[in-house]
Amino acid sequence: MSKTWVIGSRGSDLALWQARFLQDQLKKLGAASEIKIIKTQGDQIQHLSFDKLEGKGFFTKEIEEALLQQHIDIAVHSHKDLETAPVEGLAIAAVSYRENPAELLLIRKEKYDPSRPLGLPENAILGTSSARRKNQALLFRPDLEIRDLRGNVPTRVQKLRDGGYDAILLARAGVDRLNLDLTGLHVEVLDPRHFIPPPAQGVLAFQVRSDDAEAVALIGQLNQPEVAACIGVERKVLRMLNGGCRLPLGVYCEKKENRYHVWASLSEQVDATPQRTYVEASSTDGLAEDILNRLQTKQNLRVLVTRELDNDSLLRRLLEAAGCTVTGESFIRFEPVEVREVPPSDWLFFSSKNAVKYFLGTVGNPHAAKIAAVGEATASAIRQLGMEVDFVGDHSDTTVVAEAFRNIAGKANVLFPGSDISVRTVQKCFPDDQVTDLVVYRTLDRNDVSVPEFDAVIFTSPSNVNMFFRHAQLNPQRHRVVVMGITTGKALEASGFSKYVRPWSASEEALADTLLSSYP
Repeated sequence: MSKTWVIGSRGSDLALWQARFLQDQLKKLGAASEIKIIKTQGDQIQHLSFDKLEGKGFFTKEIEEALLQQHIDIAVHSHKDLETAPVEGLAIAAVSYRENPAELLLIRKEKYDPSRPLGLPENAILGTSSARRKNQALLFRPDLEIRDLRGNVPTRVQKLRDGGYDAILLARAGVDRLNLDLTGLHVEVLDPRHFIPPPAQGVLAFQVRSDDAEAVALIGQLNQPEVAACIGVERKVLRMLNGGCRLPLGVYCEKKENRYHVWASLSEQVDATPQRTYVEASSTDGLAEDILNRLQTKQNLRVLVTRELDNDSLLRRLLEAAGCTVTGESFIRFEPVEVREVPPSDWLFFSSKNAVKYFLGTVGNPHAAKIAAVGEATASAIRQLGMEVDFVGDHSDTTVVAEAFRNIAGKANVLFPGSDISVRTVQKCFPDDQVTDLVVYRTLDRNDVSVPEFDAVIFTSPSNVNMFFRHAQLNPQRHRVVVMGITTGKALEASGFSKYVRPWSASEEALADTLLSSYP
């Protein structure tokens, strides 16, 4: 008679989904199995947030003990719940595919405010018991009131529906795996590069006794090596920090075109601005060590940003958290142009907040056209006027944005309100008879600029590059340079300077990440 393998699992809906997933995989290998439910400390104590629980392994310890005592043959865990230090006598024989690692922000529909970051109204009540989620939510929205939220995934969603919170944060992987009904809620998917998940989110770990050769061989057939390599980097950072659920740490690694891309965020306190970094490498060798070094090293750079910055701007706060001093100084000024007639169009395309200000802010959207924007900052400016954005191109390469927008717009007519010196990158992707340019403001030089001493500069537009060289110079051996977009880079090259880097997106966090990771 063939053996029936005993799988140990928690009893929540999501844990049982994970155990049944393993059962299905074993069945494909011709192995029979049954599930044994084991209660853990995390299941039994529901009134405390994770950062107040004693010890470690809140959701895994009792299952691992059952495995060691041979009450079960295989343990299935959400990998992010596992301690980074290996348990003597146990081994992770395989890891699963990776479900989408993004976070979901679920918002009560009557509380959804698209004009503000994260789509939340001022002083909204956000539910989460994760130190990392609390820390990153406060990074984007320092005004939020954070309240602890415990329970399994369906219970948390019901607590939101019952009105205890305006919004809650959950892992998308759990919601997707349970196929939960989110009818009546507004759902925001938070890009894991911006709102960074915990190490190994979305991955299952299949654990066996290390001396059980039959189990090691059987479960080893399920292993996903590429997933293991990526989460290996993430969890090594966590291990070197000796962290757990109490630590406000996010690490996300993805592999694209044979290169590893890693985003990380670390804070000493939940309510402090985290230090972020972004690293790109061809190998995982030494990658975790490099990430940790960057997260723990203050850079002490004098940074010049070629646009005005509020004291509470995200870019300023992230750079200052890394030890930098920041000056926001635009080398250009703007003058509105009176718009006497608005040509009819199917789409309005905005490439800057100034175009939004001088067009939508004055004449509105008289033909009720659909609206497109480059980057979240421009989209946010549109939403603050109470208008919906139908397309957002969040990429530092404007030609990529242009191609994506062209696929959506098709043969529709597009109006481009903008500057008198627009480089027309997006327009060039369309036939001439589909596009109309409308000058709504002029870009002029500022003669009253006083350039401070700086070690690094972030150029935010081609016109700022051109005006900068009338007031200052760059030294490729001394200055670190980041440019926002390809056209800004081309303007810099035309001025005779070619040593620069572009951010991974047009967002303020990407600008900070890129500047802080572009070591000379």
